[in-house]
Amino acid sequence: MNKYAQQSIIFMANLAQTPARSAQSLAGHVIRVENVSKVFQTPRRKNLSALSDIELDIAHGEFVTVVGPSGCGKSTLLKLIAGFSGVSAGRILFQGEEVNGLNTKVGYVPQESKLFPWLTVEENVGFGLDPKRYSRPDRERQVSQFIKLAGLAGFEKYYPAQLSGGMSKRASIVRALAYEPPVILMDEPFGPLDAQTRMVLQDELLKIWEQKRQTIVFVTHDLVEAVALADRVVVMTHRPGKIKDVIQVPMRRPRNIFEIHRQEGFDEAYSRLWTIFRHELHIGAH
Repeated sequence: MNKYAQQSIIFMANLAQTPARSAQSLAGHVIRVENVSKVFQTPRRKNLSALSDIELDIAHGEFVTVVGPSGCGKSTLLKLIAGFSGVSAGRILFQGEEVNGLNTKVGYVPQESKLFPWLTVEENVGFGLDPKRYSRPDRERQVSQFIKLAGLAGFEKYYPAQLSGGMSKRASIVRALAYEPPVILMDEPFGPLDAQTRMVLQDELLKIWEQKRQTIVFVTHDLVEAVALADRVVVMTHRPGKIKDVIQVPMRRPRNIFEIHRQEGFDEAYSRLWTIFRHELHIGAH
């Protein structure tokens, strides 16, 4: 089991002890990243700068996507917000408080599904629900609601090994959503899926978000996905990652993922994003 798999298990276990707070009851920014840098020490004891002077504010209920060249620190930024690792300089504020350890007030969806293989779908989805906050009937209703939202009704008693890749990913996502944290951090959750499954899950994620309006920070390599889902797209530079630009997506909501290219505002946002991103890829190649 690797380090981040172990952290995920500790993280999910802590969720059961952490009461959720409604994003709507809070004012201002839920996340504030202030002059954050991150340096890793390599096995040869050389310093590797992953992030440099990151400044970013994310408001309650906002859907923000993060794009950038491979290795630019997108995933590192999410892990710093989640408290999996500490910053080397600067600070991260979550709901006004500095993150100085595992941040159990956020939901975290890694690239891999990371479902607990010894638990059924319904047990996985309900894992983070605090028994002090949810009575057994309430817990069962909450689990049932999110399983239905994910299109997994009828698979409640199945184990992860019995699910397809797309179904496992849905279960992983709604597990993070079910205890209703104010923020969901998603690290390329649809990356390994085929195009058709990817679009279906994008559509389902947007439908869930429209209902719950939790803040989502979503890392992706797919520029179409970045524009289709987001209120704002954060564009990062080649390593060490800095924020090069933030693009406001002018498309109305709700959005139809299956006809996103026809939606007013898509071409404008995508063209601007591609122009910035193409330039950054050219720099990285040299």
